[in-house]
Amino acid sequence: MNGTNNPPRALAASAAVAAAPQHHVWDATTTAQRNTILTLSTTAFTLMFAVWLMFGVLGIPIRKEFGLTEVQFGWLTAIAILNGSIWRLLFGLWTDRYGGRLVMTLLVGATALPAFLVSRVTSFNELMVYAFLVGMAGNAFSVGIAWNSAWFPRQRQGFALGVFGAGNVGASVTKFIGPTLIALVPAAGFLTGKIPGGWRFVPFLYGVLLIFMAAAIWFMTPAHDHKPGAGRALGELLRPLRQIRVWRFSLYYVVVFGAYVALSVWLPKYYVDVFGMPLQKAALLTALFIFPASLLRPLGGWLADKFGARRIMYWVFGTMLLALLVLSAPQGHIVLYVPEKIHAGGQIETMRFVMGPVLFTFLVFIVGCGMGIGKAAVYKYIPEYFPRDVGAVGGLVGLLGALGGFFLPPLFAYTFKATGIPQTTFFILFLITIASFVWLHWVVYRMLRQATPHLRDQFERAR
Repeated sequence: MNGTNNPPRALAASAAVAAAPQHHVWDATTTAQRNTILTLSTTAFTLMFAVWLMFGVLGIPIRKEFGLTEVQFGWLTAIAILNGSIWRLLFGLWTDRYGGRLVMTLLVGATALPAFLVSRVTSFNELMVYAFLVGMAGNAFSVGIAWNSAWFPRQRQGFALGVFGAGNVGASVTKFIGPTLIALVPAAGFLTGKIPGGWRFVPFLYGVLLIFMAAAIWFMTPAHDHKPGAGRALGELLRPLRQIRVWRFSLYYVVVFGAYVALSVWLPKYYVDVFGMPLQKAALLTALFIFPASLLRPLGGWLADKFGARRIMYWVFGTMLLALLVLSAPQGHIVLYVPEKIHAGGQIETMRFVMGPVLFTFLVFIVGCGMGIGKAAVYKYIPEYFPRDVGAVGGLVGLLGALGGFFLPPLFAYTFKATGIPQTTFFILFLITIASFVWLHWVVYRMLRQATPHLRDQFERAR
């Protein structure tokens, strides 16, 4: 193995055959058209991601207005993530079959309605229904990945998908504008309440922007589209999902994306509850995690193109594990019981550990850097191994990764409720990261043994 992400010989051959007829497509497709699709799809994904994760900030004033418990807050932040996860496979298949222009336009336009409805809720149950519906925004990722993969040549896919994936920075949009808008827009709103005020103004504003975004995609992207799944049977499109490596990639994506989504909605509350910060400051510090976890994605794609996804994932998991191990340490000290003649009172307190917000923010920033690079590296695997099935495979990987983002916030809430230790949030992330690292290393170990069977029993005599 040379560090690059080379598929097995049979898959490489099939990839070459699949790619061969498409050379004329790359020649005929102008750079301007590809860049237009990348720009608009990335902009749409940024907006949709902001809508998808807006309850991370809005949940704080919502919690106060509706008197939510810890567990209710956890489910509110998770319910939108659920609906933005479960349909990713279908949206990836639809994009391959019908084209990204049509699917993205319909998805962005349809998300505007529940965004408006969220701004009008009067009860917690009603809020949960509309939060679930507005969560459909999260499926824009599968659409954009499949759409851009169909338009960009293989040697540029890692970087292009990294640029598109940087739309994850949309998670920080509400962190920046939300607290300010909540403070500036009067609770009564404008035009005798037709435009709502307070926290309700944010989803209303997003609804308006979604309508304009849908129109821009439809009228500004090329009318002719690439549809690699057109005419292929559903069974053929789903066949790659039988391979175990697809599920391995999905676990990696739980670590670098599902955990990213969960922390994006959980960190504002963590800063408020653990460090006693006001919401605006908590939101800004959360953005210090979101920015590297999003904006480093193009760098991750470039590194994966250059050095191979497998080598990058080693560094990503190793760095994250070190940071998460420290973040998992509970605040406190060790008490040693000794004879009173040695020490007055019979107790010695030692190894006191208290993590302040500066060290905490720095370590979370390091975790965010690993996630940003790792997200692109995981998706570099997919067109390498499955060049004609990016929609299906990318959809499933995105689905399972995002489901991690759904399950983690309630898990954070239940473990905190059971232990009273907020740092259990990061211990959970440490466990799933080390599981992914072990699986990655086991695969590499097996590859090396298969490539050099004559050295299998020569370890002790190696020089």
